[in-house]
Amino acid sequence: MMTKAVRIQLDGGLEARPVAMLVAVASQHDSTVYLETEGKKVNAKSIMGMMSLGLDSGEMVTVIAEGPDEETAVEDIAKYLRGGVE
Repeated sequence: MMTKAVRIQLDGGLEARPVAMLVAVASQHDSTVYLETEGKKVNAKSIMGMMSLGLDSGEMVTVIAEGPDEETAVEDIAKYLRGGVE
């Protein structure tokens, strides 16, 4: 299992379109991927789960992945949350 703390740097936080993009990034990986914040842990491949977090720009989250490509999964999601993937 691999974890990484990341500050969200997306304009407007995680609204519908950015959440859909995040789910798409997470779904490219075979590993299970979760985002955790303030005691809530949600499957990053679930649009409804991710929307339930209501995350805004500037907030800290922990990206958690476990599986065959966990390192790549964590790095790709961290990069996206920092505004690095469109």
